[in-house]
This record gives sequence, structure tokens and C-alpha cells, in this order.
Amino acid sequence: MPEQSLQKKPKELEIDMLDIIRKIIAIRKNLYKAAVVGLLIGVIVGVSIPKQYTVRVTLSPEMGGEKGNSGIVGVAASFLGSGVGVKSGTDALNASLSSDIVSSTPFLLELLNMEVVVNEGETKMLSNYLMTESSPWWNFIIGLPGIINSQLKSWFTNEEISSKEKVQGGLIILTKDENAQIAALKKKIAATVDKKTAITSVTVTLQDPKVAAIVADSVVHRLQEYIISYRTSKAIEDCAYLEKLFEERKQEYYVAQKKYADYVDTHDNLILQSVRAEQERLQNDMNLFYQVYSQVANQLQVARAKVQEEKPVFAIVEPAVVPIESSSMRRSIYIFLFVFLSVCGTIGWLLLGKALVSVFKNEVKL
Repeated sequence: MPEQSLQKKPKELEIDMLDIIRKIIAIRKNLYKAAVVGLLIGVIVGVSIPKQYTVRVTLSPEMGGEKGNSGIVGVAASFLGSGVGVKSGTDALNASLSSDIVSSTPFLLELLNMEVVVNEGETKMLSNYLMTESSPWWNFIIGLPGIINSQLKSWFTNEEISSKEKVQGGLIILTKDENAQIAALKKKIAATVDKKTAITSVTVTLQDPKVAAIVADSVVHRLQEYIISYRTSKAIEDCAYLEKLFEERKQEYYVAQKKYADYVDTHDNLILQSVRAEQERLQNDMNLFYQVYSQVANQLQVARAKVQEEKPVFAIVEPAVVPIESSSMRRSIYIFLFVFLSVCGTIGWLLLGKALVSVFKNEVKL
């Protein structure tokens, strides 16, 4: 009995498959129509979606860990003596923050003001270029209520913001257009970091391949400047403080030196004990001021070396190259996808959908 049931199952399955094939052949005319409809929809969608070009730039930043007494600072300290301390520590700015920096509002707002070259030498700001990029027609239909709403609001409110009003007390005030452009730019620019190798990849996707390459190169350079500024800001502040302190201690030493020299010149021929005591006191003061002045001078040299030491080194692994082929999906794929979906949807509806609907109607009547 079990053997007979196992033999029946393949036969039943074969019968069911043949029945399905007969039903599909019976509705082949409908399938031809569905394929034509899917073909038309695929062509319309493929033509409506503009081509996109992606530029990828990879760089390997030197994000140091423990510096210790190595490098320029260690060399300067070894020449200036063991009394000059060299601090070591890890960087507060990690390489993984590159993606957050690139997508930050101040970074993108500054990027909108850069100039790009379009149409044989014509230059325009990136914010103006983004307004010229085309989009599928259905985006306009979907966003039409929002456009009407914003237009009505603009008639009753004045949102003009001057450049002086954009930044107030650390706060950034944006207009609706700037906010929309920054939101669009966040989707077009991205930075990813490989945690194992610390390789940073910056990608820019725009409709103009040359503009995409220009923007990608600018993003990389601005990212480098941001990281260098962050890494060296503390060292530059320390260096400026030591330079001010150096000038103060130098003047104190010069004043003490002049007092000592003037006193020696005016009391050189006197052999009084009080004169010798005063002379010795002035000389001790001068030596004390000189020691302080010398220590500050040594610390200033180390601080100047540390500014150079803190500058990270960026190795451009893959520079910005103008792409030849678009990175968007090919139109043939859109056509194949919509034809496939249209045919499968028609088969599902004619073979299963109608039966399920009729069963549902009968249950509702009951």
C-alpha cells in the first residue's frame, strides 16, 4: 500500500503540471497582451529615469594611535633635553567619523557654494546645478500637493534669510530650498570606512559625469582639510599660548639683564659689601629669569614640532576619474522586469485570482 501511494504521487503531480500548462496555453493571447503592456511600461520607466554616474575615491588616512616619543616631537625633545615632556595619547577623531562629517549640515552647506564646470566651460554653483537635474515625471505628480502647499505659504510668509542670519550663536538657519538641497545632497554623497583596513571610500552620484568627478575631488579635499584642522587645532592653540608666554618671559629676562648691567656700570668702582650684595641679588634674578625663558623657548620648539606631527598623511589610493558608463540600471533590465511581472501577474490572476474572488463572493452571499 505505501508503495502504491508513492507511485500515485508523481503521477498526480505530473497530471497537475500538465493541467497548469494547458491552462497557460489557453490564456496565451492574454499573456501576449500582458507582455506588450509590460514592454510599454518598461520602456516608459526606463526612459523616464535619468542616467546616473558614480565616482568613487578611496584614500587611506593615517589615523595614529600612540605616538609616544617617536616622530618629530620626540626628536625635538631629545635635542632640547630630558626636561621637556612629550604627551602621548589617542586621537579623539576616529576614521569612522568620515561618514558623519561628509553628511553633516555645515559640510554640505559649504559644498553647495562651490563652483562646478558644466557645458563646455560654463561654471555655476553646485546648488544651482542640482536644480537643473531632471527627475522621473511621477516624482512631480507625487510632490505636487507639497509644491502647492509651499507656494501658498510663500505668499503669506517671508523666508528670505541673509548670509549674516544663517549662523547665529552656533545655530544654522536654513531656508526650505537649502534644506531640500542638503537632503538631496545627502543621498548623492556618501563615505564608508573599512574598519579593518581604515580605507575610506567617498562616492558621489550625479547625472553629469564631469560634475560628479569634480564634486568627489572637492569632497575628499574638504574632508582632509576638516580632519587636519581638527587634529591640529589643540596643538596650534598650545603653540600660540607658548609664543605669548615666550615673549613675556623674554621681556622679563631682558629687563632683569638691563637692571643688572646698569647697576654694574654705575657701581663698578665701589667695593662696599652692600653693593656686592645688591649686585649678586640682581645677577641671581637675571639667571632665574633666563632659566624660565630658556625652558619656555624649549617648550615652544616642541609645540611647533607637534603641530607638524599632528597633521595626518592621506594617501589617495584611487583618485576621482570621470566615468564613461552610467551606474544606473540598464533600460533592458527595466523592460525585462516589467514584462516578467506583467506576465506572472496575469497568470496568477487568471488561474488563481478569479477563482478566489468567486469563492469569496459566494461566502459573502451565504
